[in-house]
Amino acid sequence: MRQLNSKVFILLFLGCFTSVPAFVNAQTGDLTAKGQYIFALAGGCACHTVPKGTPHIGGRAFPIPFGTVMPYEKYSGMAQEDLKALIAYLRTLKPVKKAPPELKTWVPLVRSVGTPIFLKIFGRFNSAPAQAPKSGVERGRYLVEHVSLCGDCHTPRNFIGVPKQSLYLAGAGKKIGPLGEAVPNITPDKETGIGEWKREDIAELLIAGTKPDLDNVQGLMYEVIQGTPHGFKDMKKEDALAVADYLKSIPAIKNKVDK
Repeated sequence: MRQLNSKVFILLFLGCFTSVPAFVNAQTGDLTAKGQYIFALAGGCACHTVPKGTPHIGGRAFPIPFGTVMPYEKYSGMAQEDLKALIAYLRTLKPVKKAPPELKTWVPLVRSVGTPIFLKIFGRFNSAPAQAPKSGVERGRYLVEHVSLCGDCHTPRNFIGVPKQSLYLAGAGKKIGPLGEAVPNITPDKETGIGEWKREDIAELLIAGTKPDLDNVQGLMYEVIQGTPHGFKDMKKEDALAVADYLKSIPAIKNKVDK
């Protein structure tokens, strides 16, 4: 009996070690899958893909008053757990060699002198929490502000590219919207925003791209919903509803967008 017990112990002992790689692979797979979902919530990072071009290789131009760049400092508020997962997923993408285009600006020495000063005065950097909110309005706020970055398109900017916080998510006309596109007011104002929309209507638009009047979204919003290939269309219903609840909780701002 003692000899049998010894053999059983040895088999169990060895079994623990032989199962470690499978356990590690499962953990890695879970992290990558979570990162893929965060990638989808970020609109498939569609801004890093030129339309009809090779996905994810960059080179898409976003003109602002100082030049042509892509500044998204709000990602700094992404939770550490989500950032770790996102990095794990990005490392699974097929590597493509492509040098990014040179930044263009009409302001001399803007990168070496102007940029640090601009960021010091107008930067919107945040401290990254260890974990992201799991549900409710706080989950919606987190997704809107630090993952999906809705404010970078739906909040108009002044003549030097600084977001006008008094018009937070209130939309931007064609002349000042990103890439020359008009961006709608998504505050709960009943006349110029989405105040008449139900939370289910907002969720439906995020996932399917369909408005309450059955019209479909176009332009940049269509791109982030469809993704490359992952986008808002992969958003869980509970997350879409959390975003809806947050949007319905913010102050209503009357701002008719010039189309």
